Amino acid sequence: MTKVIKLRVNGETHRLDTDPDAPLLQILRNDLGLKAAKFGCGLEQCGACKVLIDGQAVPSCATPVSAVGDAEITTLEGLGTPADLHPLQRAFIAEQAAQCGYCSAGLIIAAKALLDDNPHPTRRDICRALDVHICRCGTHNRIICAIQRAAQEIAL
Repeated sequence: MTKVIKLRVNGETHRLDTDPDAPLLQILRNDLGLKAAKFGCGLEQCGACKVLIDGQAVPSCATPVSAVGDAEITTLEGLGTPADLHPLQRAFIAEQAAQCGYCSAGLIIAAKALLDDNPHPTRRDICRALDVHICRCGTHNRIICAIQRAAQEIAL
């Protein structure tokens, strides 16, 4: 049974006739064409599907679209543009923190939530914030350096 759901994503309001139990990730990718958040495990355990919901990094793979309500959803596409990248996006490029890129959107979203909450995180804070994220490329140190670089830029 479908229902009209209103979503606010990356500053735009969308009205969708969809199953209220559909995962938010499915709606973002299939209905809105936002492909940055990825399906990884489907169990909220890998971090590839994270988006910001009212500023909190939340896995979207098992979050029903009906649970979002009137919250503001931000995906990686909403952080910056190719012409005006967010400091985290610039830092990931500068530090070569992404190899395959599958986990990058979730990592950047989690880092954004961290820096919004704690603009001067320690290495330990960063590791704790990214603890549930799985990256098989082995760029963990580069990811941490990228977040530290972005924190310095944002602090200026």
